[in-house]
Amino acid sequence: MRLSLDEGSRPRVLLVEDNPVNQVVALEFLNMMGVVAVLAADGQEALDACTRQVPDLVLMDIQMPGMDGLECARRLRNLQREGQLAAFPILALTAHALDADVCASLEAGMDEHLTKPLDFASLRKHLQRWLNLPSAQ
Repeated sequence: MRLSLDEGSRPRVLLVEDNPVNQVVALEFLNMMGVVAVLAADGQEALDACTRQVPDLVLMDIQMPGMDGLECARRLRNLQREGQLAAFPILALTAHALDADVCASLEAGMDEHLTKPLDFASLRKHLQRWLNLPSAQ
């Protein structure tokens, strides 16, 4: 699929989420924010997507089958430290909000820890810290 000129100038956000309902909600929110949203269903798909085309930001679920979000974030940060991948923010996206969960996310290399269920206004506020969000179409 070819991107239009308009899509090429919008921020690219990789959503890493295995739950189909959460995927629909998050993708709709991202679409409403005017970003180009790409979906990966697990950590390995996220690694592959990031090496194919570096995103402007990653929203990373923590608990997924196979490679979880913490391991994926560690691997992405290692690739960045080795100079094999450009830097981008990674925001944890999880239902777990205990201090230990936040610490685990940050220790794995996440830049922020967002909790589910997603709230449009809160998600937009967090993304605006890292991206220049366009107006919704």
